[in-house]
Amino acid sequence: MKFTASQIAALLGGTVDGDPNTELWNVAKIEEGAPGMLSFLANPKYTSYIYETQSSAVIVNDSFVPEKPVAATLIRVQDAYASFGKLLSFYDQMTQQKEGISSLAFVSASAQCGDNLYLGEFAFIGEHARIGNDVKIYPQVYVGDGCVVGDGTTLYPGVKLYRNTVVGKRCILHAGAVIGADGFGFAPQEDGHYEKIPQVGNVVIDDDVEIGANTTIDRSTMGSTRIHKGVKLDNLVHLAHNVEVGENSALAAQVGVSGSTHLGKNCVVGGQSGFVGHLHIADGSKFGGQCGVMGDIKVENQEFMGTPIQPLRQYLVANARFRHIDEMARKLDALEKELKELKSNL
Repeated sequence: MKFTASQIAALLGGTVDGDPNTELWNVAKIEEGAPGMLSFLANPKYTSYIYETQSSAVIVNDSFVPEKPVAATLIRVQDAYASFGKLLSFYDQMTQQKEGISSLAFVSASAQCGDNLYLGEFAFIGEHARIGNDVKIYPQVYVGDGCVVGDGTTLYPGVKLYRNTVVGKRCILHAGAVIGADGFGFAPQEDGHYEKIPQVGNVVIDDDVEIGANTTIDRSTMGSTRIHKGVKLDNLVHLAHNVEVGENSALAAQVGVSGSTHLGKNCVVGGQSGFVGHLHIADGSKFGGQCGVMGDIKVENQEFMGTPIQPLRQYLVANARFRHIDEMARKLDALEKELKELKSNL
């Protein structure tokens, strides 16, 4: 599908500097541009590419002043990065149009399905499940008994929702996500074996949450494992039973959160970080990659690094000193040798 530069500008609320009839049919990085491509320039580090790009048009900030001639048509907007993101969202919606219910899908007689449902091949909707309007359920998705899926939510191939899982509106669950499997609850017995503790709760996911591929969220022992509005989880994240993640928090890949830990609002967690159980983490806490969090965080908006964690500034100072530890050891050896010689001469 082709668009003109003027149509793109109208969509983004921008203006055209150049040929408004320039035809565009795909997007590309500014350094990898080709005729018919639309690129954007937001980071000053890439400014040099705008003078040599082969893209037919480039989205730029209103403040951009070229120092040399630019062959591409410019689409000027207030915020080039945000506008390009809006455009990609529009493009994604157009290319992801799915509709209809496959004859190879199964819907239980007691399930309730809203309007404009897409249901792919070998998808399964269990008893008494409730599916909202404009929901997209891709092939091989399992929606268990009593599950709720809100309006506008997308479940990509292979997503599994165990019984009574609740997913809010406009959520995106990527391929292979497993929501509502049993929490890791086992009681050690005197004879050494483990007795399974039934996990009778569920998982509740609020609106506008995105969950990455192969991420797993366990059902609670009792009550609900809770993912609040606007949370973003990367691929391969694991949240254990009764975990709670506050609004608009973001967890990168391979983060693990042990049972009953509560993360506050607007937390950011770097990849491969781990949390022990039963912690309370204050709003706005930020953790670098591979952090090991072993205690409560009570003060909001702090930054941490390391295992066990340290305040970021303290960690950076300690790390800088650690790089000189070999030199310091040699100096200490020399001082001990000198001190020994002084004592022997007394």
